[in-house]
Parts: sequence; C-alpha cells; structure tokens
Amino acid sequence: MDNRAEVREFLTSRRAHVSPEQVGLPAGRNRRVAGLRRSEVAALAGVSVEYFTKLERGAISGASPEVLDGVARALLLDDAERAHLFDLAHAASPVARPPSRYPSRSWRPHESLQWILDAVTAGPAFVRNGRMDIVATNTLGRAFYQDVFDMPGQAPNIARFTFLDRRALDFYPDWDFFAGVTVAILRTEAGRDPHNKELHDLIGELSTRSDEFRRLWGAHDVRHHGTGSKTFHHPVAGEITVAYEGMGMESEPGLTLTVYAAEPGSVSAERLQLLASWAASEVGEDGAVIPSGGGAGG
Repeated sequence: MDNRAEVREFLTSRRAHVSPEQVGLPAGRNRRVAGLRRSEVAALAGVSVEYFTKLERGAISGASPEVLDGVARALLLDDAERAHLFDLAHAASPVARPPSRYPSRSWRPHESLQWILDAVTAGPAFVRNGRMDIVATNTLGRAFYQDVFDMPGQAPNIARFTFLDRRALDFYPDWDFFAGVTVAILRTEAGRDPHNKELHDLIGELSTRSDEFRRLWGAHDVRHHGTGSKTFHHPVAGEITVAYEGMGMESEPGLTLTVYAAEPGSVSAERLQLLASWAASEVGEDGAVIPSGGGAGG
C-alpha cells in the first residue's frame, strides 16, 4: 500500500508538536520550523539525518521495530501515536501482516451478546465498529442515543451524527472535545485497517460535507478511547455525566463494547433511571425506542 503521504503528514505533524525544551535541547534563535528540526529528531532517535529524512518523506517500508521505537521516543509519542506509527509501517511493508478480519456493516449480534447487553440495566451499553456505527445496544443505550438512531435514511453512526446533525451541538455540551475525539478514533482506525472501503467512504463523505471535520482530519491526531468520563445533554433526561469503559471484543476483532455508568446516588444516576423509565414506556413493537421528535440537520 502506498501510504507515503499519510506517513509524511503524520511524522511532520508530530515533529511540529515537540518543542526543544521538552526534550532537553536549547531553543536557540532563528528557528525556521515549528517544533524540532529533523537533525534533532534523528539524533534523539539514534539514526542518521538522511535516514530520518527518508522516513519522514514517507519511505517507511522496511523500518525496523528498533528504529520505529527510537522515532517514537524522540517525538514523545503516546501509546496511541506509537501504535499508529507501527500500523503505518506495517501497511507500507511489502510483507505486511494481512488485513485484520473486521465485521462489515451488515454484521448482526449473536443472541448471547444481546443477552449480555440486555443484562446491563443501570446504564447504556452498546457495541460499535471502527467507523463508529452502533451495531448492537441495550434498550437504555438506544434511548440514550435516540437522535443518532433518528437520522433519516442512515444507519446509526456516531461520527455522521456528530458532524452532520445539528442536534449534536445540543447533545454534546463540549462539542469541540467530542468532535476531536471522534476524528482521532477514525484516524486511528484508518491506520489500523487501511483497506476498509466502508471506512474510507465515510471519511470521504464527512470531508466533503463538513469543513470542521476536514480541518480536524488534517491534524493527524489519534487516540485510544478506553476509559474516562463524559457529559451529555439528553433531550429527555437533561445533563448527564457518566464514566465509560470501552472493551475490545476478542470474539469479533474491530468491535468495541462500551458501557456507561453514573456515580451512584448522583443526579446523573437519577436521570439515567428517569431515561430508563421513559425508554420502557416508549419501546415500539419492533423493540425500538420511538423517537421524541426533532429534525436532523444537514
């Protein structure tokens, strides 16, 4: 796979993010580049300037794990960025590992997985793939993401909702944060699964229809989204803060099971209980939560 442009832009953007002071070098004067010079990265990584220049121009095929580790240390890459660098190198190699088997958009949860999701009653629980389609959920999860499921003519997709539906601006009180996380997840997935046509189709659609997505995509940020807390503003239950845990599914590589939970005894926990009661009263004959109304944005 010819991913030289992707490698070049990623390494260039990471080099620009590191100041000389961060790696114990003097800032000096008359620096004509943002961040570190190539010569400084090469010295820190233990390679020649010529070799690092070759890498940064995209010729990463054949780079050894030791060299990639050295570059990662020199550029102060976090775990997600380091993994992304290795993914890019694997994709560029003529003897790269075969593409991982990722489920298609038509994948459906097996019965026992749905039992497990339905057993989670105190918080939303759902399964998403790398392109952020919601492919399985419990009743509370569907109620929580009711507007994502209510995009006419579209399968429920968190990324498309975030950038193409005006309701997302209300649902995410800190929309800028959620938008950045969404793009970083997609960027990480594109490096891990570079041959996924459905993923690239989504990225192309969002790049065409959203200036903000296009700007964030150009930042080349990546992210592992495993645990933390988030605040939402649900159209029925109001503001809810939850802790979340995202877990990769061993039985289905490429899928992530996520569970939300509010702090016991908190206002958010009470509001999740309210939402669960509302969802129970709004479930239609097909098991879907009946939308409460509101139009999608363009």
